Amino acid sequence: MKIAYISTYPPRACGIATFNQNLFAAMNGGQQNQQSSYVIAMNDGETTDMYEYPEEVKYVVRQENQNDYIKAADYINTSLADAVLLEHEFGIFGGDNGVYVLPLIARLKKPLIVVLHTVLREPSYTQKTIIREIAKYASRILVMSHRAIGFLTDIYSIPAHKIQFVEHGVPDINTPVVNPVEQSLPFKGRKVLLTFGLISRNKGLETVIRALPDIVAKHPEVNYVILGNTHPGVVKSNGEEYRDSLKRLARQLNVENHLMFINKFVEEDELHNYLSAATIYITPYLNEAQITSGTLSYAVGAGAAVLSTPYWHAQELLADNRGELFAFKDNTGLADMVTGLLDAPEKLQRLKENAYTYGLKLRWPQIGKIYINAFREAIREAEAHTRVRKPVIDADMMPTFSLSHVLRLTDDTGIVQHAKYGIPNLKEGYCLDDNARALIMALLSYQQNKSKVALDLLPIYLSYIQYMQREDGNFRNFLSFNRNYLDEVGSEDSFGRTIWALGFLISNAPNNSYKEFAEDLFVKSIPHFSTLQYLRGIANTMIGIAYYLKVNPYNLGVAAELDARAAQLKKAYREASDENWHWFESGLTYDNAILPLALLHHYQVSDNRESLEIALEAMDFLYEKTLSKGYLNPIGNDGWFYKNSDMAVYDQQAIESMAMVLLYYQAYEVTHDYDYIKQMNLCYQWFLGENSLRLPLYDYETKGCGDGLQPHGVNRNQGAESTLAYLISHLMILKALALEHQYTEERQENSSFVA
Repeated sequence: MKIAYISTYPPRACGIATFNQNLFAAMNGGQQNQQSSYVIAMNDGETTDMYEYPEEVKYVVRQENQNDYIKAADYINTSLADAVLLEHEFGIFGGDNGVYVLPLIARLKKPLIVVLHTVLREPSYTQKTIIREIAKYASRILVMSHRAIGFLTDIYSIPAHKIQFVEHGVPDINTPVVNPVEQSLPFKGRKVLLTFGLISRNKGLETVIRALPDIVAKHPEVNYVILGNTHPGVVKSNGEEYRDSLKRLARQLNVENHLMFINKFVEEDELHNYLSAATIYITPYLNEAQITSGTLSYAVGAGAAVLSTPYWHAQELLADNRGELFAFKDNTGLADMVTGLLDAPEKLQRLKENAYTYGLKLRWPQIGKIYINAFREAIREAEAHTRVRKPVIDADMMPTFSLSHVLRLTDDTGIVQHAKYGIPNLKEGYCLDDNARALIMALLSYQQNKSKVALDLLPIYLSYIQYMQREDGNFRNFLSFNRNYLDEVGSEDSFGRTIWALGFLISNAPNNSYKEFAEDLFVKSIPHFSTLQYLRGIANTMIGIAYYLKVNPYNLGVAAELDARAAQLKKAYREASDENWHWFESGLTYDNAILPLALLHHYQVSDNRESLEIALEAMDFLYEKTLSKGYLNPIGNDGWFYKNSDMAVYDQQAIESMAMVLLYYQAYEVTHDYDYIKQMNLCYQWFLGENSLRLPLYDYETKGCGDGLQPHGVNRNQGAESTLAYLISHLMILKALALEHQYTEERQENSSFVA
C-alpha cells in the first residue's frame, strides 16, 4: 500500500513533522526511505530548498504559494499512491487559517485520511468551515482524544461514522541500562522536575517556578529543568523575552540555582533518556483547550510520573492513576503534589509503572497497524463508492431553502442593500437593483412551494420599484434609509434589471392585480429602451421584454424593441470577436453570462437562428475560460480579463455565478441538451464550496451568502446582492431537479421500450 503524506517534515523543527516521520516509518516497517510511499513537505518559507529533506520527500509546498498546492495535487494524482494522509493543523498551511489546503484536497482523486492535531471548541466561522470542508472530502477523520469526537459531531456536524479515535503514537524505545542523562550536571545527585517542548507563554512554566520555593524548602535536592528551544515565532517577534522573564522570576524567589534551561532540540532517543531520568514530568499549560499534546504522550510512553494541569488531553491520558492533575496556575497545589510524591516513593513508583504499562500500547508499531487498517478500509469504501451512480443534482446535499436572511434585510420600504456580516447595514440604504432581484426571487420561491412568506414580500419590492420610477418612465436607483432619493437617474444596469423583474412578474404573476400593476410600470418605461447604450443594460432589458412577450406575443411594437436590442448585442459581438476571442467586448468584465443569456431569450421568442448561434458560441467561450477545470472559476473583479492579458482570479462575485446558473438553464430550455443541466449544477456548487478556494460562500448559520471570494477566503459581509444571487440559483436548481426526474423517467421508459 502506497501512501502520500502531506505534512511538515524533519529537519523542520515541528512536533507535527516528527509525528509524521514516525508514522511514515511505522507504516513502512521502520524503513524511513521506503520508496513506494512518499512525503509532500510543507515549508514555512518562500523557497523550496530551505531544508535538506531526506529521500522520502518528493515534493515541497511553500506555505503561502497557492500554485504549489495545485501542483502538489497533480503530483499525487499522477503518482502510484493508493491513498493520501493529511496532517492538519491550521498554522502549517497558507491563507486565512490555512484555507489553501482545501483546493489541494478537493482535487485529489485518491482516498484521503486526515489527522486533526487541533479541534477547537469555539472555532471562528472560517475555522469551522475549513474543518467541515476537510471532512467533506475525507474518508476518515482521525483524532487523538474522545472529547474531539464530541466536538466534531456536536459543533462541526460531522457524521460520527467518519471519525475514528487513534491515540498519539510514542517512540518504540527502551531505557538504556546506563542512562547518560542521569550523570549530567542538572541530574546527577538530584531529583529533577522536567518540562520539555518549544517554549512560549501559554506553557505556564512560571507556575512551576512559583512552586519551587515550597518544594525546595522540603526537598533542597530538587532541580527544575526546562528542555527545549523557544518557539521560532516567539523568537521572531519577542526574542528571548519570555525565557529571560522566567530567569528573573526565579531570582526574585531565590530559586535561581534550582532552575536550569537546556536550550536545544533533542532527538527522540535522547529525549527518552531525559524523560526516564526525570523524577517527575510536569505540563503546567494555562488553557484547557488543548485536544492533543505530543509531549504528554511521550512522557507517558516513557513511563514518567506525570503531573499536569487539566487540559483536555491530560484529563483523558492521565485517567486511571496514570498521572495526577493540579489546577491551572495553582502553584501551591502543585508544590503540595510534588512534595507529597517525593515523600511517598512507592506512590511515585506506581504512577511510573501505570504510565509505562499504558504506554506500551501507544508505541508506533501498534499505532501504525491501526493506521494501516484505516487506510485499507478507506480504499475499499472508495472503490465501492465509484461503482455507485450519482444523480447530476443531489438534493440531499443542498441546504434547506430559507428566507430568514432576506427577511432580516427587508423592512416595509424594501430590501437593504448591504450587511456587515449577517447584520443589515442601514447606513447604506436601498437600491433598485437589489429590489428587482428580490422581486424575481420572491416569485420563484412562491412558484416552488406557494409560500405565504414569499407572497407577502412581493408588494414590498414592487412598491419600491414603483416609488423609484420617475414621471418620464425612467428609474432612480438609490434611496437612503430615511427614504430620500440619492440620485436623479439610475444606471442602465439598474434599469435593465428592473425591466427584467417587471417582465418576469408579468409572465408569472400570482394574480391579475400584480400583473396589471407591473404592466403599468413596464409600459411607462418603454420609451427608454431605444436610448440604451451599454451592453448589460441592453441584455437585462432584453430578458425582461422576452418574458413580457411570452404573455403578450402580439405586441409588435415591443417585439420590434427586442429585435432592435438584439441587433445591438449581435453587432457588438461581430465587432469584438475574432478567431480566438468569441465575445461581445474586448474584455470579460462583470455579469458576463447575461449577454449570451439575453440572446437565448431572444431566440426563444423570435426563433432568430443568428441569436442562437452567437449565444452558443459565446457560451462555449465562457465555459472554456471559467468552467473547463471542472468547477466554476468566475472572472475576478480585481482586474477582469482582457484580450492578451491574464485573467483576474479574485474578487469573485456571486452575481457571476447566478448568471451562469440562469444561462445554462435557459440553454437547456431552448436546446434540450441535458449536459447543460450538469453545467448549471457545477455553477450552483460554487456557492457551496466547489470553487478555487473550496470554501462555501453560503452561510449555514445566517442563511445568507458572502459578498465574494477573495484570495485568502470569503468576504464575510452578506449583502442583498450576493444573498439573492444564491437564493435565485438555489430555486433554479430546484426547477432543474424536476427536469432531472423527468429526464430519468424518460430514459427508463425508452430503455424499457427497446428491451
